[in-house]
Amino acid sequence: MAQPPYDPYGYGAQDPYAQSYSQQPPAVQHHYYGSSVPAVPPTNGMATASMVCGLIGFLACGLTSILAVIFGHVALGQIKRTGEGGHGMAVAGLVLGYIVSAGWLVFWIFYIGLWAAIVGGSATTGTY
Repeated sequence: MAQPPYDPYGYGAQDPYAQSYSQQPPAVQHHYYGSSVPAVPPTNGMATASMVCGLIGFLACGLTSILAVIFGHVALGQIKRTGEGGHGMAVAGLVLGYIVSAGWLVFWIFYIGLWAAIVGGSATTGTY
């Protein structure tokens, strides 16, 4: 014989903590087929490499700036062909690469010119 459920406080059917045996409503499933959030295309890896090499070019005496220019041009071609993201990063890498390369080129020309002037000037002065 089954015993009635234990009811220590005497609530009866109005027990606020009693388990309800009614069927739960089904879980709501959200479908985002036509959502207003646009899909973001993946960023081109060459564009990222171009920007990073352009930034590091300041510290690496312009050696990575040449890579930034190469990667930037390759990235722009790939972005145009595939529709990936990262156009701004590729352009930033190109600009940084060209500016840093030109800056270091000017620096080395002046540096070598200074040494040439010092060495050339000391060779022409003689004692008579």
